[in-house]
Amino acid sequence: MLSAPAGPVDVAVVGAGPIGLAVAWRCAARGMRVVVHDPAPGSGASAVAAGMLSPVAEAYFGERELTGLLVESAARWPAFAAELTEASGTDLGYRTEGTLVVGLTGDDLAEAGRLWAYQQELGLPVTPLRPTELRGREPALAPGVRGGALAATDHQVDPRLLVPALRTAARRAGAVLVPAAVRRLSDVDATVTVVAAGCGTAPLTGLPVRPVKGQILRLRAPGGVAPGFRHVIRGYADGESVYLVPRADGEVVLGATVEERTDTTVTAGAVLRLLRAGVDLLPELAEYDLVEAVAGLRPGTPDNAPILGPLPDRPDVLAATGHHRHGIVLTPVTADLIADLVTTGVPDPLLAPFGAERFASTGSGHHRAEEETWT
Repeated sequence: MLSAPAGPVDVAVVGAGPIGLAVAWRCAARGMRVVVHDPAPGSGASAVAAGMLSPVAEAYFGERELTGLLVESAARWPAFAAELTEASGTDLGYRTEGTLVVGLTGDDLAEAGRLWAYQQELGLPVTPLRPTELRGREPALAPGVRGGALAATDHQVDPRLLVPALRTAARRAGAVLVPAAVRRLSDVDATVTVVAAGCGTAPLTGLPVRPVKGQILRLRAPGGVAPGFRHVIRGYADGESVYLVPRADGEVVLGATVEERTDTTVTAGAVLRLLRAGVDLLPELAEYDLVEAVAGLRPGTPDNAPILGPLPDRPDVLAATGHHRHGIVLTPVTADLIADLVTTGVPDPLLAPFGAERFASTGSGHHRAEEETWT
C-alpha cells in the first residue's frame, strides 16, 4: 500500500475512476504534486460502463448546454486517446466506426425520428438511412428493421482498458495512489482537493449526487471471433431502448436499464428485456455466449448534468462529479477544465452552466455530511 507524501501536496483527488485519474494525470503532467485517494480504484460506474462516446445519440430534449459539453469533449477524444496510448503503452479499444440508431417498428422509428429532428436542429451530424442502407452497413441487422440513422462521429472506447491506462499514465507522471478511504475532506492535506468520487460525492460534500442503477449484459461471439457487426447499435425495439457495443475480441456489451434504485442486484426481468430487444435487432445474438450480467450505480444529478468547479463556500474544493451516463465521453474535457482551473485559478467559460452553485440550497449541508464515510 502506498502512503501519501508527508506534508501538504498541491492536489488531492478523491476518487480513482476515469474522471479522477484523468484529472490526476493532467495535473501531475504539469509538475504538480498529486495524490489520488481511493480504496478500490476503478470499481465504480466505469467497471460497468459500455464506453460509448455519443454526443449525437445522447443529445436529448432540454439538455442543450450538456449536449454542447458532450460535443466539445468528443472532439477532444482522438487526441486524448493518442496521447494516453503513448503515455501508458496500453491499447484503449478506441474505435471510430460510428453509431447506427435504428427503429424496429413503425412506432419505434417515429420515436427515434423525433429525436433525430431535434438533433439536426442543433446542427449535429445525424444522417437518416433507409432499411436497405442500414443493412448495407450492417447485414446482421434484423430484416424487419424499419429505418435508422448514422451518427458517424459517435465512437467508443473500452472503459476496462481505459482505467488501467489512466492509472499507468498518472503514475508515470508522478501521481501517487493511496488505496484508502477519505472519511472527511478536512482529513485531506492539500492546497486543492478535487472530489471525483461519483456516488460517494454526497456524503463528502452534500451535493445532490444520487445513485442511478443500470443493469448491463456482456455477450461473446462463439469461437472467439469478432462480432458480426462493427458499428455501435443504439436501437428501439417495441418501445425498449437498448445499445449494443462490439469489441474486437468478440465481446458485445448490451445495455442498459436506468432505474432510480440504490441496489446492485441483477434481476431476471431486466435480463429478459435486454436480451429480447437485443436479439430482435440482431438475431445472431441468440447464439452468443452470455458471460456476464452486472449492475452498477451511475452518479446522477437533478438536471442530469455534471457538477464541475468549486464548492460555493469552499474555493479550495473542486467538484468533478455527477456525470451520470456521460462519464467516459466527458473524461477529456473534465480533466482539461479542472486542471486548467487548478493551474490558473480562472474558470473556463465552458464551466459556467455546470457549477455547484446551481444547487446552492442543497450544498450548504456539506460540513455535516463530511462526518460520513466514502467507501
